[in-house]
Amino acid sequence: MEMPELLPAHAKGLPWSQDPVALAEVGDKGWNVLRQDLPMPLAVLRQSALQHNAAWMRDFTRAFNVHLAPHGKTTMSPQLFSRQLADGAWGLTLATVHQLGVAIRHGARRLILANQLVGPDDIVQVGRWLQDLPELDLHVLVDSEAGLKRLEAGLSTVPGRLNVLLEVGVLGGRTGVRSLPEALRLARLIAASAAVRLSGIETYEGLKVTGDDAADARIVQALLADVRAVALACDQERLWGRDEVVLSAGGSAYFDIVARELPVSLSRPVSVVLRSGCYVSHDAAFYQRLFRALQARSGMSWQTRDGFRQALEVWARVQSCPEPGLAILGLGKRDVSHDIDLPVPRWHFAPEAEGAPAAAPQSWRVRKLNDQHAYLEFPPEGPAPAVGDLIACGISHPCTTFDKWQWMPVVDDDYDVVDAIRTYF
Repeated sequence: MEMPELLPAHAKGLPWSQDPVALAEVGDKGWNVLRQDLPMPLAVLRQSALQHNAAWMRDFTRAFNVHLAPHGKTTMSPQLFSRQLADGAWGLTLATVHQLGVAIRHGARRLILANQLVGPDDIVQVGRWLQDLPELDLHVLVDSEAGLKRLEAGLSTVPGRLNVLLEVGVLGGRTGVRSLPEALRLARLIAASAAVRLSGIETYEGLKVTGDDAADARIVQALLADVRAVALACDQERLWGRDEVVLSAGGSAYFDIVARELPVSLSRPVSVVLRSGCYVSHDAAFYQRLFRALQARSGMSWQTRDGFRQALEVWARVQSCPEPGLAILGLGKRDVSHDIDLPVPRWHFAPEAEGAPAAAPQSWRVRKLNDQHAYLEFPPEGPAPAVGDLIACGISHPCTTFDKWQWMPVVDDDYDVVDAIRTYF
């Protein structure tokens, strides 16, 4: 019998007197965020927003006849992985072999490693999984003959062949072949290999974008045209190692362009797989700006539909109001993302008040973070927060907030804790 997953005592966000508690029992504790049953700062996920975002992405992928393998590095939460798969995800994407291991240990069996697999210990571990789990459908990236040789050496004793996606890159970018002749030469070597087989073509379209929506659309379209050209050339030479061809791209910002531009007719069935990860929680700044542009590109039905909602909030108390127009919050770089934008004040709640939190005034803004403090500015003439008030902040770039928390409570719209997730970074 599998042992229940326990949250350790004194994990950040658990009540001080709480003994180790089974994750599955957190929703039965009767905790409420606004009642301050949990210590702050506290990162929470709103259940209604999680459900809404899942339905939005499910409808989008169905409308465009594409698949979704959400990038697990965003949350590294098996509970959210399970939700995404239950909502119809084709599989999961991960970035490291450690992350693969977390997903595999929690039951995921169709996976993309969106990275080059070159470490001998990593290759050996992948080989063990292939031997021990015959149902495992794993795809890894290759962009060079040197990388291919390392795979062949590490998998020489493993029966069967590992699925590889040939990665197409951009000049001055990250990994990936830089030209069609280079790609075709590598594809021929993969097709001739006894250790791997060519399962498709992959790219990541977000590396050369500028923030100019029209220019970015042209950049992404040009890259996807290169991917289609590689796929057509491989198809013409019958280099595929599987009946189904996987074409994959689509981060969290331009997946709509991928859904429209990447599909191509080949001699074998094609599965276009998006790898968006941040949709599950969305955010209050960076991806919110990009999503508005995505809606504008996607036609009236998607422009008028309610878009992704912010599921992730970090709550903190006002610790001090040391001068007019300034409040110090008890959250900082240890608790929230700050690599792209600073946190955005979203809700204000006075514990003595009754009712729901009020929307934070748009004039409030966080102007600086220390390790454990946030500087909240507001017009001195008011309205003003008071010492002891609760402030909820939305964040920018959820990937770098999830990794700051071992667990997060899932709350309903009254901020009752109804569930919990665990992270494994």
